[in-house]
Amino acid sequence: MSGRGLALINARLVDPATGYDGPGCLVARDGRIEAIEFQPSFSSRPEDVRVIDCEGAVLAPGLVDLRVKTGEPGAETRETLRSAADAAASGGVTTLVLQPDTHPAVDEPALIDFLLRRGRALDSVRILAAGALTQGLRGEALAEIGLMSEAGAVYFTDVDHLISDSRVLRRAMTYAGAFDALIAHRPDDAFLSQGAAATGGELASRMGLPAAPAIAERMGLERDLALAESTGARLLVDQVTTAAALEVLKRARGAGVDAAATVSINHLCFNEFDIADYRTFMRLDPPLRPEADRLALIEAVRAGVIDAIVSAHTPVPAEGKRLPFAEAEPGSVGLETLLAGVLTLHHEAGLSLVECLRPVTSGPAELIGLEAGRLGEGALADLVLFDPDAPIVVDSDQLISRSNNSCFDGRRLQGRVLLTVAEGRIVWRDAEA
Repeated sequence: MSGRGLALINARLVDPATGYDGPGCLVARDGRIEAIEFQPSFSSRPEDVRVIDCEGAVLAPGLVDLRVKTGEPGAETRETLRSAADAAASGGVTTLVLQPDTHPAVDEPALIDFLLRRGRALDSVRILAAGALTQGLRGEALAEIGLMSEAGAVYFTDVDHLISDSRVLRRAMTYAGAFDALIAHRPDDAFLSQGAAATGGELASRMGLPAAPAIAERMGLERDLALAESTGARLLVDQVTTAAALEVLKRARGAGVDAAATVSINHLCFNEFDIADYRTFMRLDPPLRPEADRLALIEAVRAGVIDAIVSAHTPVPAEGKRLPFAEAEPGSVGLETLLAGVLTLHHEAGLSLVECLRPVTSGPAELIGLEAGRLGEGALADLVLFDPDAPIVVDSDQLISRSNNSCFDGRRLQGRVLLTVAEGRIVWRDAEA
């Protein structure tokens, strides 16, 4: 027997999967969207439902974030699964994918199973896991990709540990191809980028920072795409950041290479001049790029060249940031600010809501084969209700995450999450809404 449903009426439905942006209402029941109509309210009132009047706010699929780091297992003081889930819910993120660079590294099926079970036990947003490509993320012997795939790993990556040995990466791609597994790899040249804290150029030289030339990304990408082409592997380019790399990616796709790409919200919203005061919250890996690259990335989102925007959520404790810039640990938390950051593309760059939301909903959902990221009967009832114009000022001290190292600290944004629904359950609601 079906349980009580949740009806959301008088909404502005935005569904990137179909391109629809207009009035609508829907009913969620038993974890799925049971009914949807493209008018403010239902022609006949649904039975046994809790009704929420959206009052014209935007109702969209819940966000899918493919790149989230926590400290669990091994460094729970940085972030636990619970604190990450709570942060995600408050930001409208209903699915997050954990990265395998924990202690120990997630390089065997038992650890994938552990994380998935822990995530389900939270009864909150959906927590999925990526598995390591190599044992211990050392870039040498392959991890148990096949068994981790059977255990539920949604893709495989060594995260920020670049695999410099092309023979190892080729073997990984060949092995993963047998399972149609998705391989993610950072495009970079490890030798050119070793020890770098900034992008090479006049600014880094003036600041006295160790830097790497931006060409390192293009060089790494050329190699990765060549290996993907030769093996037939599905490649996810992890955080493209330069215009030159975008051109390489477009050419490879035109030649039939099965390659998708992500970009972090940080590289869409900030440029290299944001590090000019040595503010360590802006110390990122990959580093922030020149403004021309940032604008090229935005146009790539508009054109659909970018498949997914990620938060690149990386919790770093205070002691990791209270250091000279070059010595500070790179990374920024981002689950709670992902949606508002994405909306800057709408407010400041003129992208439509459909264009903005596609790479945080249907785009990443399709990459990992998830039945979410869309509004339609039978789809998973993962939803976010938000006011796209409501002003907010990010205060890192008020963030839910256990770490407060946010690039957006002090920045004025627009876009307030009012309600987050995961599989038909309300997992977060704005107390002021």
